[in-house]
Amino acid sequence: MGGAGNTNPSLWWRLSWQLSLVFVGVVTAVVIGLCFYGATILSPNVALEDHITAALAPAVALDAEGRLEIRDTPELDALKQQYDGLWYVAATTNGSFVSYGTIPAAYGELAHLTYLFEGADIRGSAGTDEIASVESVGTAIGELRVLFGGVADKGWPVLTLMGAVYPIYVPLFAVALPAVFLAVPRIVRRGLASVSEVARKASEIEPRRYDARLPLDGIPREVAPLVIAFNEALDRLENEFRKRQHFLIDAAHELRTPIAIMQTRIDGTAEGQDRRRLLDDVARLAETAEQLLDFERNDQATDLHEIVDLVEIGRSVVADLAPLAIGAGYQISFQSEVESLKCKGSPSALPRAVSNLVRNAIDHGGGSGMITVSVSAAGRGRISVADEGPGIPAEHRELVFEPFYRVTPKSRGAGLGLSLVKQICLNHGGEVSIESSSAGTEVTIQLG
Repeated sequence: MGGAGNTNPSLWWRLSWQLSLVFVGVVTAVVIGLCFYGATILSPNVALEDHITAALAPAVALDAEGRLEIRDTPELDALKQQYDGLWYVAATTNGSFVSYGTIPAAYGELAHLTYLFEGADIRGSAGTDEIASVESVGTAIGELRVLFGGVADKGWPVLTLMGAVYPIYVPLFAVALPAVFLAVPRIVRRGLASVSEVARKASEIEPRRYDARLPLDGIPREVAPLVIAFNEALDRLENEFRKRQHFLIDAAHELRTPIAIMQTRIDGTAEGQDRRRLLDDVARLAETAEQLLDFERNDQATDLHEIVDLVEIGRSVVADLAPLAIGAGYQISFQSEVESLKCKGSPSALPRAVSNLVRNAIDHGGGSGMITVSVSAAGRGRISVADEGPGIPAEHRELVFEPFYRVTPKSRGAGLGLSLVKQICLNHGGEVSIESSSAGTEVTIQLG
């Protein structure tokens, strides 16, 4: 039912107590309405009939000759003083009767007939406006029948009727209110089942899946505008992403030409320390442009379900980058548990991911030792690249997969290599992991 610190109120709790209030209000209004209606059709004496008969019952007795008499009791005296217009005729079932007060002439002839009526509402006589009633009550001497009047304008008939019908509405409240609290959670849960499913699908939307949209099938009409607005927001995000992506790809392409021109001009300069520095800077700029282009193009990969051979990919990457690794002071080797390992994947993205891992090992492997590329048949396939460098500090191991993050400024790229590897793995339904110590670092691509 929600704690005080819960900022998200429970829909079940809110609907339960609100429906309970509505139910109580409706039933109360119906009961009061029926009591008002009853007060208009029943005798106005109904408000005091119980009071009068309750005062008369203990005052009834038989005298020595067996005749009916009404004794003066404190309750009866108080009743007579309170209602000075009161009159009554009390009769036993054998016809014996006594009277009190001034009986209207229209009802005088009924006095000796009172014992014949078990209950009656008498009104509408042409001779009087007086309203009379007959009620029966059990006494010590047997059943007593009382004809009375003179109190029609006294008491509250509506409250009397409400008190009389409480056996109806009290059990109704006792049964219905718990039923509301038991039924509402089920109704809410069933009514919001489709919303819960949409929430689950929303939580599964990947950061770079800009084409994902939430379904509208089965969504309640009141909730549909929220889902539509969310999908429209995703549309706007996708449009902006596409614009940014096209801009970055175009910018990376445009950078290639001036970089190539700069490199050509520097190549024509005289040997020296400045020339080598300029060449290193241009190479770093070129690598950054290529990484940026690869990073953006990877989002548009559509060849994820072609058949590729992981063994061939690993062997080709080692062959292509061996001169670069050896020139940087490393040895490089390729190992595989199997002769061939074919699976579904991108023939353009997977080699790029392995190549980035090898380049990262060359950049951060310490300039010596062995770089090993290995292929395993675990899962759909696994490719690992290990070096014997100084390792990566623990606090950097999760951050190295973030875009533009670099452990040291030594890297020639922009810090996009490992981020691109992670993105390629996610596109293939896999994951990338890293293990590092002072004895070296191993990065593993595990396809799903």
